Amino acid sequence: MKTLVSRRPAVQKQKVWPQGKKKRVLIIAGPTAAGKTQLSLSLAAALGGEIISADSMQVYRGMDIGTAKASAEERASIAHHLVDICEIDQPFNVAQFYQHVQDAFCEITARENVPIVVGGSGFYIHALLYGPPSGPPSNREVRELLERQMRDLGPEVLYERLQMFDPEYAATISEFDRHKIIRALEIMALSERRVSDFPKPDRLQEQEYDFRCWFVYYPKETLYTRIEMRCEEMVRKGFLDEVRALELKGLRNNLSASQAIGYRQALEFLASPQSAADLELFMSQFKKSSRHYAKRQFTWFRKEPLFRWLNLEEHSLERLKELVLQDFEQGN
Repeated sequence: MKTLVSRRPAVQKQKVWPQGKKKRVLIIAGPTAAGKTQLSLSLAAALGGEIISADSMQVYRGMDIGTAKASAEERASIAHHLVDICEIDQPFNVAQFYQHVQDAFCEITARENVPIVVGGSGFYIHALLYGPPSGPPSNREVRELLERQMRDLGPEVLYERLQMFDPEYAATISEFDRHKIIRALEIMALSERRVSDFPKPDRLQEQEYDFRCWFVYYPKETLYTRIEMRCEEMVRKGFLDEVRALELKGLRNNLSASQAIGYRQALEFLASPQSAADLELFMSQFKKSSRHYAKRQFTWFRKEPLFRWLNLEEHSLERLKELVLQDFEQGN
């Protein structure tokens, strides 16, 4: 499947890949509202790069405001991959992400451009570096049965079932992780093994690329203020109208997309009387969930040894760009 969405290729730059060495790939990670998009666009323009989204929700058409997608103009000037490749009623998982990215790497490097992976999904980026999780391929009939049970019985019942059969894995997720609950039960149904019995990728996968990994961030006090301002700006831009339109297209039936930060809270608001008090509760929960997600992103990437951290309060955008480019061009 094609991963390239933008119609125009990145600006071509003259690059000399180190002879006999692996081609380099930039990975720009960071918490929500940290400014990854602006930095990645600047780097792509300087390097002749093409951007690969590592956001699990930006694959969906129509999930624009709530996922903070790059604008249409930005995507027209710099080629983007893994953006707008699925309809809202189509499932998308980490194994598909991994294959799409490998295809994108081949396309981009064949054009002598630089792949720049950008996003905050630690799970997806970990899979890119260490390989996708083990387990049998998804089975449509089993998946549909479990999804129907999730809708009819609720996540608490299926989570209790997971706790009964695989308490070790269940302890690593919560009852709100509907997609992971279903996938775990599907794996056990198909393999007759617990998820925790499968080996976990923990060694860097041998690949033909040299990954240069950066985590850009603001200190939490500053970041939380930025997050709250972004939530308010999203609502002003029409986020609730976006969710209304997606609901008509089947958002509630997509177990992962309907639980995405902001979208879950918006769906709850739309199912309420939509009073002033309901709107205030929605905004409060939207901001709180976004802050908690950022906190989890910090926790995840602290465990990733390949990433170097850059404090955005200590460096200007130009200085950040200079540091990353210097490492890309000269680093060992």
